[in-house]
This record gives sequence, C-alpha cells and structure tokens, in this order.
Amino acid sequence: MEDDTPFTAVDRDLLKRCLNRDPGSWNDFVDRFLSLIYHTIGYTAHLRSARVGPEDVEDIAAEVLLQIVANNFKVLREFRKQSSLATYLTVITRRICIHELVRRQKVKEAIRRGESRLPEPEPDDAPVAQKGMESLEEVEKLLKRLSGPEREVVRLYYLEGRTYEEISTETDVPVNTIGAVLSRARKKLRASVAASGTELPALVNSSKPAAAPKPPPSAIIKPNKPGKAKPRE
Repeated sequence: MEDDTPFTAVDRDLLKRCLNRDPGSWNDFVDRFLSLIYHTIGYTAHLRSARVGPEDVEDIAAEVLLQIVANNFKVLREFRKQSSLATYLTVITRRICIHELVRRQKVKEAIRRGESRLPEPEPDDAPVAQKGMESLEEVEKLLKRLSGPEREVVRLYYLEGRTYEEISTETDVPVNTIGAVLSRARKKLRASVAASGTELPALVNSSKPAAAPKPPPSAIIKPNKPGKAKPRE
C-alpha cells in the first residue's frame, strides 16, 4: 500500500542518507532541492519588491545551504516529518532570504549615508534557519484550526514574515486592525492547545533579522546553477 503522507518515501530515504553522511547523498539533496530554493528566493524577493540579480540569488542560495549543513545538519535533524520536506525547506529558505534582504538593505542605506562602519549583525544564539523551526510544523497544524481572514493574517505574518502593510494589501484587512487580529488568533490558538493538553510553540515573525554564525570552511557551498552545484561532502 502506498504511503499517502506528505513526507514521501523518496525524501525519507534521501534524508536518512544525508544524516548518515552517505557518499553522494548531499549532492543528491542539492540536485533535488536547489531549483526549489532558487524559486523561493526569487518569489520572496518579488513579494518584498526587492531587486535581486543572479549573483544575489546564488549568494542567498549558498547561505541557505550553509545553514542546512550547519551543526551537523541540525535543521534536517529537527524535521518532524509531518509535512513534506519541500514545504519545510521552502519556509526555511523564505526566512533566510528575508533576513538577507533586510541585512543588505541596511548596508545599502548605511553606504548612502556615507557611514564608515556598516551595521553589525544583531546578536543571536541560533542561525535563522534553526530559529523557531522546531515549532514550524506545530504552528502549521494549529493554523488549520483557524479560518477566514484570521488564518491568512497569521500565516502571512508568522510563516511568510510579511509586514502589517503587506498583509493589509494582500487581505484587505485594515492595517490598524492587523495587531488585534493576531492577538485574537493567538488567544484562540492558546485555548485550542490548552484543550488538547499540548504546548503552544513560540510564534516568531520570520522577518525579524537574526545573525547566522558561519559553519567551518569545509562546509562552504557556492551553487552556480540549479541542479549543478558540487558541494563538499
């Protein structure tokens, strides 16, 4: 009988091989998901009206891959297999992309102001990809208990990192009521979770910048084209 869960047998095998560091597994992972990463970066930049060239996309894709392999593939080890691996990686990529776009915009503004010192990254203990990822699947499950504008506002704010203005444009909800909608949604989620006896994960807006520590030089990956990257094992 075929498994109808979002986490497919193909991805299950690929994930297992990567975590076991089997020869060729990381190349297979990149070949399978690099196009998805490129597409997500381009679409995220489009949503935020940010102009990115091919080199920018490559740099951000490299940062995504760096954060995936950091700390012995911690991001992949925290995947709870309740959604598809592609969905999981899409949200990771979106969060890293938003962080990079915000960081680059700050640098550009500092250069325009003629500042001699560029903005320092905000201190943080965890890479963007890991920050809050342990709660992603729980949040997605809880969102299913919401409906209508509330669900969409929560999804756009917490999973896509949109600003209040962007959410208002997308949903036609007045910008000055977005905060109240989020507050009501959080109360509903807490009540629902309390009734089920589980713990509500910490909700974090993915647009908030966070510093991303670099992995060792041996893990550095610089993709050139989707499906043709040659990262080191």
